[in-house]
Amino acid sequence: MSSQRIRLAAGLALALPLLYLFFRGLDFRALGEALRGADPGLLLGVVVATVLVYAARAWRWGYLLAPLGRVGFADLFSATMVGFASGLLVPRAGEILRPYLVSRRHPIRIAAGFATVVLERVLDLITVLFLFALYLFVLPPPAGQAGGPLLGFLRLSGGLTGAAVVVVLAVLWSLHANAEGALALADRILVRFPAWLARPLGHALRAFSEGLAVLQAPGGHLLAILGQSLVVWLLIATSFHLNHRAFGLDLPFHSVFLLLAFLTVGVSIPTPGMVGGFHAFYLLCLSEAFGVERGTAAAAGIAAHALANLPVLVLGLALLGREGLTLGKVTRMTGEDPQEVGT
Repeated sequence: MSSQRIRLAAGLALALPLLYLFFRGLDFRALGEALRGADPGLLLGVVVATVLVYAARAWRWGYLLAPLGRVGFADLFSATMVGFASGLLVPRAGEILRPYLVSRRHPIRIAAGFATVVLERVLDLITVLFLFALYLFVLPPPAGQAGGPLLGFLRLSGGLTGAAVVVVLAVLWSLHANAEGALALADRILVRFPAWLARPLGHALRAFSEGLAVLQAPGGHLLAILGQSLVVWLLIATSFHLNHRAFGLDLPFHSVFLLLAFLTVGVSIPTPGMVGGFHAFYLLCLSEAFGVERGTAAAAGIAAHALANLPVLVLGLALLGREGLTLGKVTRMTGEDPQEVGT
C-alpha cells in the first residue's frame, strides 16, 4: 500500500470517531431547520471573507519570502490556493507543494521555501494565542459563557502552548543566526549515514536555514509581518462571526477568539479536509462554552466547514492549469515518492 493511501486510511480512522461524536445525540430535525433557516446573504459574506483570508495569507507569505527573492502577488496567490486545496485532499500536502510551485518560477530552493511555511505556521499559532489571551484576560466575557474547570483547562493549555512556541522560535532563530555551528554539528551526525541519504539531507538543512533569513530582517519588516498575521486572523474571525449571525446566534465578535483556539486543536488532527476534528471542536465550543443548542451549533459548524473549504477547493482546482498541473500530477507529487516533487 502506498504511503498516500496509508495516510488517507489513517486520516479516515481518525475522522470517523470524531464524526460519531459530532452526530451522536443530535436532533436531526432541529439540524435541518437550522440549515434551512440560515441567512444566505450572510453566508455569501462568509465566502467573500474566506477568499480575502487566502489573499492576505499570500500577501504575508511574500514578506516571509522577501529575503530570498521577490515573488509577485499573482504567483503567491496561485501557489497558496493550489497548495491549500491539495492539503484538503491529502493532509499536509500543501506544505511541500507551495514552495515547490514558487521554486519553479523563482530562484528559491524548495527547502528554503518550506522554512517560510514553517514560520507561517508558528506565526499563526502566535496570533491565535494572542487573540485567545485577549479573550481570557482583557475582553469582557460573553453572556452565558461557561466557567469553572473548562476555562481553567484552557488557561493552562494556552500557557503551555505559548511556552512551546517560544522554544520553537528560539530554535529556529538559533539555526539561522548560528548556521555555521548548527550545520557543522549536523554534518558530524550525518557522516554516520550512507552518502545517498546524508548528501540530500545536508543540502536540505542548508537551504532550510537560508529560508529562516526573515528572522533577522529589520524591525519594520517583522512588525509588518505581525500586522499581516493579525489581518489574516481577524478576517478568519470575521468569517466565523458572519456564520454565527447567519444562524441567528447573538454572540459578540470576540467570542470567536475562543472558537479559534478550539479549532486550532481540531484542525491539527490530520484528517482529510479537516473533516471530523473541525466539526467536533466547533460543536464543543458553541455548545459547552456558550450554551448554544446542539442542533443549531452543529448546523453552524457544518456550514462554517463547507464555506471555509469549498471556495479554496474551487479556486485551487481552477488555478491548476496556471501552474501546469493536473489532479493526477498533484496526487503523484504528494504520494509515495516525495523526491519526485523536484523533477
